[in-house]
Amino acid sequence: MKSANGGARVNRAGAAPYLFLAPALTMFALFLLVPIGYTVYLSLRRTKVSGLGFGKGSRKEIFVGLDNYATAVGDGELWAGWLRVLGYGALVLAVMLGLALVFALMLDAARVRLARFSRVAIFMPFAVPGVAAGLMWGFLYLPSVSPVHELFGVDLLSPSTVVYSMANVAVWGGTGFNMLVLYTNLRAISPDLYQAARIDGASELQIAIRIKIPILAPAIILTTVFSIIATIQVFTEPTVLRPLTNTISSTWSPLMKVYRDAFVTGDLYSAAATAMVIAGISLVLSFAFLRVVKNRAFGEA
Repeated sequence: MKSANGGARVNRAGAAPYLFLAPALTMFALFLLVPIGYTVYLSLRRTKVSGLGFGKGSRKEIFVGLDNYATAVGDGELWAGWLRVLGYGALVLAVMLGLALVFALMLDAARVRLARFSRVAIFMPFAVPGVAAGLMWGFLYLPSVSPVHELFGVDLLSPSTVVYSMANVAVWGGTGFNMLVLYTNLRAISPDLYQAARIDGASELQIAIRIKIPILAPAIILTTVFSIIATIQVFTEPTVLRPLTNTISSTWSPLMKVYRDAFVTGDLYSAAATAMVIAGISLVLSFAFLRVVKNRAFGEA
């Protein structure tokens, strides 16, 4: 009898972690796995219209296999959007991560004034919702009210500058988060390491370049991967600025094309296939970056 009670206690103890994980796993399944599964289901089907499309049974959902994927891959608008996003992403990643690294190193310097205020001020734009940030900057970009246009005569929503205007919104909102990630990692480094370097005659710049940045490499890689994924999924900035100018099309980015196909033209099946293609390309780009970084770090062929 004692053995049976002991076995029951062991079973309950073994089940305890799964009970604690159950809410998170349930939410993960409901809000991630189920939507992904339903998207895959839609991407393999299409509506078949018979006759004039009126009456009961005139519209049927049929299985079409990979036809929707073939259509998505062969769509020139999708690849034109990808080219625009790649140029936009290169600009955003370089400026945003560069500023985040510089700010983190400056705040971690041995002598810095107003460090707490500076951290809050740099991070604060990240707390502003993307739509609100886009609207705020959009009004500053409008030629009729823009101080930049009034002072310098530059139209920030023209075809030659609108990409930089959108990139500015993303950099303004994302730099603070990446800075905080890097700064948190810097604060975890033992001060004794810096003190030893100063005793050896190293300047603050040499300490930053030769000690801090190499130690920050994993955090820099992490923020870069997250930034790549976020940049590929750019949607808020062009969508919010689009009503203010004619230079941003409804398919400027791949996700904007998915939105147009799904909710403007009503073709959920093509939109689902395009969304899966975007997800696949995002995974490939992210893993390719990690592979390149890994090869350079460890000297693999």
